[in-house]
Amino acid sequence: MWADLSPIGRNPETGGYRRHAWTGADADCRTWFQEQAETRGLTYETDRNGNQWAWLGDPAQGDAVVTGSHLDSVPDGGAFDGPLGVVSSFAALDELRARGAKFTKPLAITNFGDEEGARFGLACVGSRLTAGKLTREAAYELRDADGVSLPEAMEAAGYDPSTIGADPERLARVGSFVELHVEQGRALALSNSGSAAGSGDAVGIASAIWPHGRWRFDFRGEANHAGTTRLVDRRDPMLSYAETVLAARREAELAGAVATFGKIAVEPNGVNAIPSLVRGWLDSRAADQSTLDTVVTAIEKAAREYADRHGIDLDVVRESFTPVVEFQHALRDELGAVLRERTGREIPVLGTGAGHDAGILSESIPTAMLFVRNPTGVSHSPAEYAAEDDCLAGVRALADVLEGLACR
Repeated sequence: MWADLSPIGRNPETGGYRRHAWTGADADCRTWFQEQAETRGLTYETDRNGNQWAWLGDPAQGDAVVTGSHLDSVPDGGAFDGPLGVVSSFAALDELRARGAKFTKPLAITNFGDEEGARFGLACVGSRLTAGKLTREAAYELRDADGVSLPEAMEAAGYDPSTIGADPERLARVGSFVELHVEQGRALALSNSGSAAGSGDAVGIASAIWPHGRWRFDFRGEANHAGTTRLVDRRDPMLSYAETVLAARREAELAGAVATFGKIAVEPNGVNAIPSLVRGWLDSRAADQSTLDTVVTAIEKAAREYADRHGIDLDVVRESFTPVVEFQHALRDELGAVLRERTGREIPVLGTGAGHDAGILSESIPTAMLFVRNPTGVSHSPAEYAAEDDCLAGVRALADVLEGLACR
């Protein structure tokens, strides 16, 4: 499975993946998912929001156990973020069948669409729509860098955008959702020699997802000639933007949070032109809401001071926000008990600063997450990696959990 999926959407120049929503690479990933489902005799369907489902048993029975993740990527992303969870779900089903497991509940494997938000700027579109956290009207307003709207992209890919929206009937079928994911950090990879930060285990359980959001900073100045305009006469928004980037790093360090300006758009974007507009996107995350509010407020305050100093107009727009997600303790504890019984040891529980479909769905259905060790902690990069033995340990852990939830 891994070898079949590996070449899809890979950029030969960077080695990274460009599996953006409703593109050719995305279509190829969806075809792969459907083939995996049909090869196993599962009932395949696509829901009203373009999410893919592969069912074992009758969905109408209710109280289904669902697992899966996503197949799309960030620009030049790694091979593991998302796909590891989907591949492991199919592999876990294979493992359970090899064990002769008897299912007492329906089981489903899913691929949620547009989790990364690389094309339209909003993460977890498929699960947000399903959970009613993104309205059809707001979804219709989403556009990519070329001005293509979400419904236009869906229609071009052969899907009907008129059906998108909340899907409470589908969620009512689900009793629990467990998502396996490569760890996006090094907590599991650190040694077991008494370090409070790391456990040395191949698999861990998620405790919570930090609150996080995306803010757009629009710095507007005056375009002019780079060679003839005196420095004192310039209204250069790039200066204010650059100072704000440094302020973000400073404020995040002071608060023990993270803040990143990772995307920028410049107009007119000429080598010999002073910009008229610099638009930067801030991603910030923290362990709690109060800390996140403090960091973002301080960054915006600094940005406005820099803008005023250089005669720059500034608009700040919050484009998305996800509050802290505390995974349901009962389900989390059940995962821990199942794995403790199977392995004879306590499984580490750790938080994460990364958002996931499991977090979006957590207010609608019980959700939980398993993490697979990442030796470098690198993610959203072609260097993202997990050892095969650890991936197989993740498959076994997921199979154990699914057996505990769906075969009793």
